[in-house]
Amino acid sequence: MAKTHDLKRRIRSIRNTMQVTKAMKMVSAARLRRAQDRILAARPAAVATNKILTSLAARANPELHPLLVERPVKRIELIVVASDRGLCGSFNANVIKAGAAFLQAQRPESVSVMTIGRRVRDYVRRRKIRITAEWIDIFRNLDFGTVQTIALDVIGRYVAEEIDAVHIAYNEFKNVVSQRPVVEQVLPIPRAELAGGEAEDYIYEPDPEAVLDGLLPRYVETQVFQAVLENKASEYSAKMIAMQNATNAAGDLITSLTLYANKVRQAGITTELMDIVSGAEAVSASN
Repeated sequence: MAKTHDLKRRIRSIRNTMQVTKAMKMVSAARLRRAQDRILAARPAAVATNKILTSLAARANPELHPLLVERPVKRIELIVVASDRGLCGSFNANVIKAGAAFLQAQRPESVSVMTIGRRVRDYVRRRKIRITAEWIDIFRNLDFGTVQTIALDVIGRYVAEEIDAVHIAYNEFKNVVSQRPVVEQVLPIPRAELAGGEAEDYIYEPDPEAVLDGLLPRYVETQVFQAVLENKASEYSAKMIAMQNATNAAGDLITSLTLYANKVRQAGITTELMDIVSGAEAVSASN
């Protein structure tokens, strides 16, 4: 049976850990609020851009721009967005699992991966998968310029026909308690499904080539930026929930250990009383 002072030391250690998890939960909640505000500000533009550009891609002649050209998919580039740090439950495992399932279903001849986040980079390295680029510590001061560099990199290699398709895997932020891992096509530009009898077209000014040259690269940049923002908010949400669960578990463990310590102390007192009584009876009998 454990000694009382050992149990007290363990309870004190767990209580200190609980204070740390409480503080980390509060920090994650504050960061989540800021990340959520950025998503709400960027999401309407991203949704509108996606709707217009996929509709445009369905109507435009693919020969007008190389980002509209669809080729037999033999070489896939998968951008996987995870986090740089842990302590966020199954957050990273979910998006990595979704990306791996997608590649297994596609079965391309060649796969290359661009990693955003230290956790997914370490995972891919251990499995000897070809990494075209590694991006770490971009979430600390996330800006559009960094994501634009990522998007221009995959655009350049797609236009040069080094890859035939680009997809991005990330955690979509649904709400504070829900994040959903998704894999979306980035290149070639997805084509919207047109309703039957839908014949209207767009008027280009000054000409289709100039309009598409300006819009399509920006569309790719916007989609990648939105995915990174969604993943960032999802990370803070997952971390906040994980720290709350850890705090609750620590509280339950402290309660359990406190009860056990009280039982140990009570058993010790009872043993001492029995020794005293036995000694007194022995003295009385000898007299």
